[in-house]
This record gives sequence, C-alpha cells and structure tokens, in this order.
Amino acid sequence: MGLASKAGDLVFKGFTAGLGLVTIYLTATFSFNVYKGLSWHNAQSALASFKKVLIVVTCCSSDFKTFTSKDTVLFSVGCR
Repeated sequence: MGLASKAGDLVFKGFTAGLGLVTIYLTATFSFNVYKGLSWHNAQSALASFKKVLIVVTCCSSDFKTFTSKDTVLFSVGCR
C-alpha cells in the first residue's frame, strides 16, 4: 500500500498544482479583460460627450433656433 499511497500523493499534488496554475491564469486574464473593458468604456464616454453637441448650419434662414433632444443639442443657425 505504500507505493499506491505515494502515487496517489503525486497525482493529488500534480492536480492541485494544475488548479493553482489555472487559477493564476484565469485571474490574470480576468484582470486584463477588466482593464480593456474600462478603457473601452472610457473611450466610448469621451466619444459620446464629443457627439453631444451637434451644430447644424442651415442657409437661407433668417432666424436663430435651438432644438434640444434627450442626448443631443442641435443648433440651427441662419446665415445670409
């Protein structure tokens, strides 16, 4: 029974070491994906704030009008 016990110990230690390596790998990839996701979110937020103001210039109109919607502010400027 001594040889089977040692073989079982080695198998268990190898399995445990494998679980440890998989845990480290998954932690690293999760952290990397969180970083990439936050970077993407910040880029989208910057792009959204850039697109919030949309200026529309219409010619042949003599009045100045301002239109607002939920996410976008539209300015219609008349020019002569």
